[in-house]
Amino acid sequence: MIIGYARVSTSEQETQLQLDALRAAGVRTIYAEKTSGVGPRPELHRAMAALRPGSTLVVYKVDRLARSLKDLLNLLERLRSGGAALKSLTEPVDTSSAMGELVLQILGAVAQFERSIIRERCEAGRVAARARGVRFGRERMFSRTEDRLAFELYTKGNLGFREVGELLGVSYTAARDAVRRELLTRR
Repeated sequence: MIIGYARVSTSEQETQLQLDALRAAGVRTIYAEKTSGVGPRPELHRAMAALRPGSTLVVYKVDRLARSLKDLLNLLERLRSGGAALKSLTEPVDTSSAMGELVLQILGAVAQFERSIIRERCEAGRVAARARGVRFGRERMFSRTEDRLAFELYTKGNLGFREVGELLGVSYTAARDAVRRELLTRR
């Protein structure tokens, strides 16, 4: 029995390319979903449950199947223990042979390495941006002067954060944070 699995990460993407390739390869039973590799993947679980000894799970690309090398190896072990194999249509992966299993593990390790490099580059970009003075996150609601005013209203006016916020036209949380910031600068 041959079972196909197709996945795209966002609802804006389409599985049509993968579905067409799977059908062209002779796959008749296909489980497809639009979900991130990080969240639950109910169709993958259904596909895995449908596999029997001697079955093959066919995917367009290995990265559509697993979110990490660890996840890939866990899925491979589940396939192996159930007597099933994995085949990729676009990569030289067919775990029905020892060489195919080796190639799959190498591809998985390379993909994991690539994700790590991308993560490092993103962090280096954030560090460089901070060094240039770029600030991340929301803009502060208050200037230093407004922080002082909120603090004075809270401490000398005997008002609560809600009342301070109403007077200044901001939320309870913004008033509370302004008072805390001012309190920290006075220590």
